[in-house]
Amino acid sequence: MRFITNFLLPYGLLFALCVQSIATFASSQTEFITEMVNRHGFDYNYLSKLLAQTEVKQSILKAITPPKSGKARPWYVYRKIFINDDRINGGVAFWRENAVALRYAEQTYGVPAEFLVAIIGVETNYGQNMGSYRILDALTTLAFNYPRRADYFRGELEDYLLFTREEHIDPLSLKGSYAGAMGLGQFMPSSFREFAVDFDNDGHRNIWSNPTDAVGSVANYFKQHGWQSKQPVMIATQVRPDAVKNLVALDFKPNYSLGWLKQNGLLFYGNLPDQTQGLVIDLETEQGMAYWFGLNNFYVITRYNHSSRYAMAVYQLATEIATLYYGQIQ
Repeated sequence: MRFITNFLLPYGLLFALCVQSIATFASSQTEFITEMVNRHGFDYNYLSKLLAQTEVKQSILKAITPPKSGKARPWYVYRKIFINDDRINGGVAFWRENAVALRYAEQTYGVPAEFLVAIIGVETNYGQNMGSYRILDALTTLAFNYPRRADYFRGELEDYLLFTREEHIDPLSLKGSYAGAMGLGQFMPSSFREFAVDFDNDGHRNIWSNPTDAVGSVANYFKQHGWQSKQPVMIATQVRPDAVKNLVALDFKPNYSLGWLKQNGLLFYGNLPDQTQGLVIDLETEQGMAYWFGLNNFYVITRYNHSSRYAMAVYQLATEIATLYYGQIQ
């Protein structure tokens, strides 16, 4: 009998924890619905029925949880995912198919076509992988079951419900990533509301199946985050070994003048003025560490994804796509 009691005790505890979790989930949802009613005039019964149709996805919670090792892939491994023949050729094909929209976006926002193509290439492989989760499932799972970033995802859920109402879209119909990113450029709902544009003037902001709107929206995102037209993104450089620790940036803000960096160990052989603001980036190659001087436009790319590896992948993919595209039309 003691064996049975001891055997069942963990299961009783597990059941109690599950009940507590469900109760917390329901309480959080009720609180959220009440806020949406009071702040934005939603119908309480409508939202209750809508959220009752969502599913908590354990696969989402697993995907978003940082690995225990905490070690990211080195650059030379990460690079091969995005800088390859398929992505480069796919980018050229996407450019050809959407040349008019890309040209107009470049004229309107000052962002070169190759960077718009590269963003869409890195994010979704030109629409081939826009995500398979219902956005509403992803956002409710994370808003009410992921305490570490619950406030952030509650805000994204709020923006999602607002923009689907604004755009007259069924909230259950849209699919995207496990984190709730959507469309060709993988905008989060808050970014969609702030930066997505109706670039073809058809009355809808459609970043899922309308490449024109997607291209314009990415270009607007870059412009609103400070993209400087006809300015470089980054330049390969070297750093004195004794200066690496002091020069490599801890964040992505271009807060250092080139003159100061050169005085303190940056070996730079370009012809930029010393007052040019930037930062030093280091990335691990198969031959060892390599260094770049990143300028304002590098920082802008990191606003899309806060990672130096991501920004470098976009930069190098854009360069490869442009080289092949312009080489083929000569």
